[in-house]
Amino acid sequence: MTPEAMIPQTVLPQGATVNGQGHLVIGGCDTLDLADEFGTPVYILDEESLRQKCRRFVQEFQKRHPATQVVYASKAYINPALAKIFAEEGLGLDVVSGGELALAKSVDFPLDQVYFHGNNKSPQELAEAVENNIGWVVLDSFHELEILNAIAGDAGKIQNVLIRVSPGIDPHTHAHTTTGILDSKFGFSIQTGHAAQAIRQTLQAANLSLRGLHFHLGSPIFELEPYRAAVDLVIRFASEFREDGLELKEFSPGGGFAIAYTRDQEPPDVGEYAEAIVSTMISTCQELSMPLPRLIIEPGRSIIGPAGVALYRVGTIKDIPGVRRYVSVDGGMGDNIRPALYQAVYEVIAAGKADQKPSRKVTIAGKYCESGDLLATDIMLPEMETGDIIAIPAAGAYCPSMASNYNLNPRPPMVLVRNGESRLIRRRESYQDMMHCDVV
Repeated sequence: MTPEAMIPQTVLPQGATVNGQGHLVIGGCDTLDLADEFGTPVYILDEESLRQKCRRFVQEFQKRHPATQVVYASKAYINPALAKIFAEEGLGLDVVSGGELALAKSVDFPLDQVYFHGNNKSPQELAEAVENNIGWVVLDSFHELEILNAIAGDAGKIQNVLIRVSPGIDPHTHAHTTTGILDSKFGFSIQTGHAAQAIRQTLQAANLSLRGLHFHLGSPIFELEPYRAAVDLVIRFASEFREDGLELKEFSPGGGFAIAYTRDQEPPDVGEYAEAIVSTMISTCQELSMPLPRLIIEPGRSIIGPAGVALYRVGTIKDIPGVRRYVSVDGGMGDNIRPALYQAVYEVIAAGKADQKPSRKVTIAGKYCESGDLLATDIMLPEMETGDIIAIPAAGAYCPSMASNYNLNPRPPMVLVRNGESRLIRRRESYQDMMHCDVV
């Protein structure tokens, strides 16, 4: 068996290899060298994987429906360097806060390609959206509808909007990441009649231009049928309001496209998602004699997740005979809350022993003062020693963006790698950074 065959290629960035020393190599860079240069914990992002996935989404959707806009979901993780990459690849941005909007503005991202999501946008955030002439606000409540109409009126502007509807379809994902069902904080429910009321009210709003409908089922979604069912349902629902003046000029089935977190997971290919969504949209519109709308999709995790690998250094190793062997690392729930929050399961690779067969069952424990701070439980690894480097793949999405300073630990740096070169795109926080906003 070759060294490359011993690592889980399906969860690693493209081109990941094992060198002659048995070290994991990402983007042409030895991960042990990266750990030594930038310290640990550290997040490594493979730029080529990132760009190629952007292009796959654009190509697979646009070849089926040329009038498609791919919009990156910033909540998965965004920073200035990445925003520039997404702009270069022709993507728009889905933002969910004034902070994400400010970041986009700071790098001169084309704001007419920005969509503003969120279930409780503040009046200040809505005012910032209107002031900066962003492309679309996705309405999520009657309260927001009224506030945005007033703000746009005061500014003498007409704001383009989509309405987020909840189609009542279960995508069979984790309860905390399911958003398209009736019992959700997001969107106007079709079942309760609130979506119909929102459409009619928005059509009557003097300062809002209703461009179409949006829904988001949840994430990550490993099945295609929920997309087919929801696309068909929402388009049929929209057709009921043609006499009221609704023209479905734009239509967004959101994102939620799954990635493999473990070697045994097989999410659909980008082309399969595209085929399910586009073919259903076209057939339903044709059946209802509706013009085809512009399609907006919002991948986030599926673009940045597989490009990211977290590196940690092993510290304390604790044996409890007959119970468990704890291998503690210098990160944990402060930089990856997902195992504690969602019971997320990751692959773990001994980055400096990637050519060795697993021989010992261990649990990877974080350094935070919580018993639940476990990154992986009862997994097989080669014999681990203090100072060894472990790698957790598929870590580019939500791990850095949900990171915290719990226990006043600095958040890790982010390093972009490509063709054997590395570039720091976010430095490690200092103690002074964490105290910067405190007032004595």
